[in-house]
Amino acid sequence: MASMVESAWTYLITHFSDFQLACLGSFFLHESIFFFSGLPFIYLERAGWLSKYKIQSKNNTSAAQERCITKLLLYHFGVNLPVMILSYPVFRFMGMRSSLPLPSWKVISTQILFYFILEDFVFYWGHRILHTKWLYKHVHSVHHEYATPFGLTSEYAHPAEILFLGFATIVGPAITGPHLITLWLWMVLRVLETVEAHCGYHFPWSLSNFLPLYGGADFHDYHHRLLYTKSGNYSSTFIYMDWIFGTDKGYRKLKELKSGGDDTGLKKT
Repeated sequence: MASMVESAWTYLITHFSDFQLACLGSFFLHESIFFFSGLPFIYLERAGWLSKYKIQSKNNTSAAQERCITKLLLYHFGVNLPVMILSYPVFRFMGMRSSLPLPSWKVISTQILFYFILEDFVFYWGHRILHTKWLYKHVHSVHHEYATPFGLTSEYAHPAEILFLGFATIVGPAITGPHLITLWLWMVLRVLETVEAHCGYHFPWSLSNFLPLYGGADFHDYHHRLLYTKSGNYSSTFIYMDWIFGTDKGYRKLKELKSGGDDTGLKKT
């Protein structure tokens, strides 16, 4: 397996420049993972398949879903791609490389774990700030246009928010200067995590059923259903920040009601 990965990587660095891989390659990888993981949830919702696992009974209209995709493409090409290009010198300065040898799996896993923890901490406070009255009204309300989220709404946001909260995702790699393959793996995992958190479904195989500190779709869907002043559940991946600062009290109370047999609050929207 290691030799196959190394051979594939040798081909990439032989046929493409460092800039092409870090900028255009990263953008292509992001778009592929994002849309291939997010689009199936649109079709699940339209077809009504696996509806018993859907958290909210309300569905989005086809027009609303198509509007989301159109704006996402505009944001990705108009904001994400330029940011990747402009941030390339910073990552290079901090030590990012694409050359052989590849880092060990121990190094990769350690760095990615650090990125998840740091991203969750930074995201929590940034997200909580966005729920102050002025910023919510003028910036964050765009993301909350979809009270019933689906996978692709995870990156549907005001351009200012894309830059603001995007910092949480890149700060870890920016300060550690990882190998490009580590950066790509981090990006893939982060995209899959945020798409899952917005998918609108809570399956028996959802990670939140097996990882105690993992939030997942059930945790984040609650955040989208409530008014901005009462939402809580601000974390991106884990739940401990909300627990420490008491911003998950409403969600916990709802879970207690559900476990007691009263799940009326889960199907209101």
